[in-house]
Amino acid sequence: MFTGTIWSLLPPILAIVLALITKEVYSSLFVGIVVGSFMYAQFHPWTAFTVIFDTIKDSMNINILFFMVMLGMVVVLMSRSGGSAAYGKWAISKIKNKKIALLSTMGLGVLIFVDDYFNCLTVGSVMRPVTDRYKVSRAKLAYIIDATAAPVCIIAPISSWAAAVNSYVPKGSSLTGFSLFLRTIPYNLYAILTLIMVLYLILTGFDFGLMKKHEINAERGDLFTSGSENIKEEKQEKVNEKGRVADLILPVLLLIVSAIGAMIYTGFLGGATNVVAAFSGCDSERSLIFAGLVTILFCMIWYLPRKVLTFQDFMDSFVEGFRLMVPAMAILTFAWALKGIGDHLEISTFVKGVVGQNASASLFIPMIVFVIAIFLAFSTGTSWGTFAILVPIVIAMFPEQGHMEMMIISVSAVLAGAVCGDHVSPISDTTVMSSAGAQCNHMNHVSTQLPYAAVVAAVCVVGYILAAFIRIWWVVLLLSVAILLAVLTGMRVWIQKKA
Repeated sequence: MFTGTIWSLLPPILAIVLALITKEVYSSLFVGIVVGSFMYAQFHPWTAFTVIFDTIKDSMNINILFFMVMLGMVVVLMSRSGGSAAYGKWAISKIKNKKIALLSTMGLGVLIFVDDYFNCLTVGSVMRPVTDRYKVSRAKLAYIIDATAAPVCIIAPISSWAAAVNSYVPKGSSLTGFSLFLRTIPYNLYAILTLIMVLYLILTGFDFGLMKKHEINAERGDLFTSGSENIKEEKQEKVNEKGRVADLILPVLLLIVSAIGAMIYTGFLGGATNVVAAFSGCDSERSLIFAGLVTILFCMIWYLPRKVLTFQDFMDSFVEGFRLMVPAMAILTFAWALKGIGDHLEISTFVKGVVGQNASASLFIPMIVFVIAIFLAFSTGTSWGTFAILVPIVIAMFPEQGHMEMMIISVSAVLAGAVCGDHVSPISDTTVMSSAGAQCNHMNHVSTQLPYAAVVAAVCVVGYILAAFIRIWWVVLLLSVAILLAVLTGMRVWIQKKA
């Protein structure tokens, strides 16, 4: 009765609306799961309970949870060793103002392109002491972390995201997964324009909406505005004076290098014959877990002989790292379960029907699939799932060789829309990770980031309409950048006059 219809969207929409109203994510997600399970079970209580139990069990990604625990442990080890504090002192001596602190945060986010989870937690841990010193609100820090996580990964050929996108391209396509991914990069307007917007905001000091309120409060000494209770407790820990900058830098570098190396190795194990093919076919989850284990072992060898940490401190970091990740893991588990309920209700079937009905307006397909991808990723909290649903559909729309450029533009629109929807969704894993990395109240991050992402999304809608007519990537990109800068400058002038 409800499967494959517009009613299938009710559970995720209900969860999102409740989260925005109540500012409480756990109960909102749970309500969405319960409502969806009752809909799928035709309101039979025992069947609904069975659906919830089985969905949570089947939807959990143990590899991701395991990696999060290890990453939490690495973050705790770097903090307890004094490495984070030492880097903060060093950075403070080199970074002289708020603008440079924000630019450094953005730069570090761009450099850590291997995986968005790693990006969110590492950038937050490293840069928090610096941004705190220069009175950057935690909401602003979370926005910059989020804006340089998924948007960077989706245009980085060497990343877990690129590997995921490659796997969604159907066999028999006129382009290989990796070559198609490369050609989508210049048309991925949301990712590129988001980075340009972050740079513009930093250089001009312009803020608007709720973010402006958070920044004003930060200037007055309140970095959080609300939801800071647990974070204040963590800040009371005693700083280890034996720490060095290397205690932070070396584990981070090793994690990046070992992750890249493991990705290449698993790709060759899968039958790849060159590095490019190895990245296309790598096992990213196993590679990240391997990199986490290597980094933890290195930390033990690097910290214990120097007596920076005791063995008891080292072992306690596992429990502390797990505790640090519990809120994020709980939200992720509920979010995965909600996605599983959505799969049972066949949200993809409804989306396929919507796409099919609009396929005749060929020149508007990029714009249409961009909007649909936003809505689907926003409702489900997953960009990867959105890729899996829409990329094969879009490729099937353009079977003829003569429509190659339109296919590339349309696939790019799917990738951009999925990242946009994921970027603004309260139940998105990367949104949760950005909040955790910045130690920012999750709903504060969601509510302050949404207006910023909406501005970029609106420009992208115009950009994809232009792309369908022009079909020259550099012209489309230049026009889109010009429109974004004009919009931001106009908003800045209008807000200044209004003030």
